[in-house]
Amino acid sequence: MSIKSWPEDCRPREKLLRNGAASLSDAELLALFIGTGRAGQSALDIAREWLQSTGGLRQLVSLPWEQASKLKGLGLARFAELQAARALMQRALAQQLQRGELVSGFADAAMLAKSHLQDLTHEAMIMLSFDTQLRLLACDELARGNAQFINIHPRTVVSHALTRNASGVIIAHNHPSGCKEPSQADIRFTREVNAALKLMQIKLHDHILVADGPAVSFQALGLL
Repeated sequence: MSIKSWPEDCRPREKLLRNGAASLSDAELLALFIGTGRAGQSALDIAREWLQSTGGLRQLVSLPWEQASKLKGLGLARFAELQAARALMQRALAQQLQRGELVSGFADAAMLAKSHLQDLTHEAMIMLSFDTQLRLLACDELARGNAQFINIHPRTVVSHALTRNASGVIIAHNHPSGCKEPSQADIRFTREVNAALKLMQIKLHDHILVADGPAVSFQALGLL
């Protein structure tokens, strides 16, 4: 049954225009992105099938092409559009920070870190560099590791901060395992980075851990 034949108040597009995007489920939003269905399946049917096959929207948008190509109806063009949508979200977050619109607790920075790190199967560390007005100068990937470990020295953080002429930085890394507890190595590294940056009169605003659930702030935990 085509979506066009549904009652108007049940159609995703009309619901969005009437009540806003927040009123739509993940499947309904994805159906709007898909646009048209195929024989015997509406766009919403396809959306539900993709979400069920991948485990959810977050997993879907982070699939590499080798895996995404196995989903029925997801060709190379739509895969590229999904990647473009994800990149647009990341850039929108970055531009918000560039305008200096940091909120209490650096929630926007945590959201940007999650958009870069949450779906990785390997550990990685990024750094957000800020000027004296807390406007974002750059978001750089500093290092990549394996599923359980990342090898990075504090001087790498300092070097990148100096290159960006940063007044302050936020570093962030992920735990692909989903563990939300900072390891002893994480804590030791954070303190070493903080000490090294202080010598250069650069402030370490926070270290953000991206795992399952909300991002973890080392500053909030008293680890800075």
